[in-house]
Amino acid sequence: MPVKILMVCLGNICRSPLAEGLLASKLPQDKFLVDSAGTGNYHVGKQPDQRSILVAQKNGLDITQQKGRQFTSRDFDEFDYIFVMDSSNYDNVIDLAKTEAHKAKVEMILNHLFPGENVDVPDPYYGLQNGFDMVYEMLDETCSILAKKLIEKHP
Repeated sequence: MPVKILMVCLGNICRSPLAEGLLASKLPQDKFLVDSAGTGNYHVGKQPDQRSILVAQKNGLDITQQKGRQFTSRDFDEFDYIFVMDSSNYDNVIDLAKTEAHKAKVEMILNHLFPGENVDVPDPYYGLQNGFDMVYEMLDETCSILAKKLIEKHP
């Protein structure tokens, strides 16, 4: 049974699809399953934002097969780890948690890059392409650290 990891942002079209693609590319696929979701239902069933697709392709990743979906309380039972992109996502996910065990699964993703600082991954949606490049670099760095920790914890 693979270790299941969920990446969460607001719309599931910018940050969490990039995080999903990046982390999945750094983990053995026979031992880990990575997915993503959004706290909002704005883009359910849609591909990631074209700018996320472009920055991923520019860096050798294909995220075009991903489809947006909304986070639900069932995800707490389905996933071992839930990584959120910002404090608003964190609050929205924690609000759906029914137990302390559920809450313990939720973590700000950039805490692997900036331990204990609860730094947000900026939402690039309303910005320019360079915002997507910056988000990609942040997520790439934190996902490298996270992948190493996950592989050590689940050999």
